[in-house]
Amino acid sequence: MGFRLPGIRKATVAANQASSKAMEVPKGYLAVYVGERMKQFVIPISYLIQPSFQDLLSQAEEEFGYDHPMGGLTIPCSVEVFQDITSTFN
Repeated sequence: MGFRLPGIRKATVAANQASSKAMEVPKGYLAVYVGERMKQFVIPISYLIQPSFQDLLSQAEEEFGYDHPMGGLTIPCSVEVFQDITSTFN
């Protein structure tokens, strides 16, 4: 049984690498990579002002600095935790 989180679009990194063109991120959105398998989520930039998302950004800065070779932010948490946190935004 699946559920959809409003405002989040996801694609796997493998699918992006398989295509000749990287997934385009629409204006007003940001690509982030989450979990061990680096699942890509495209999230609204409005999430950046949420205190719990700012905590994730601080953790990303501590772990990765400002070097994000995937082309988007790498968030150091599991996909489940990320989905739990972002499901509260609205």
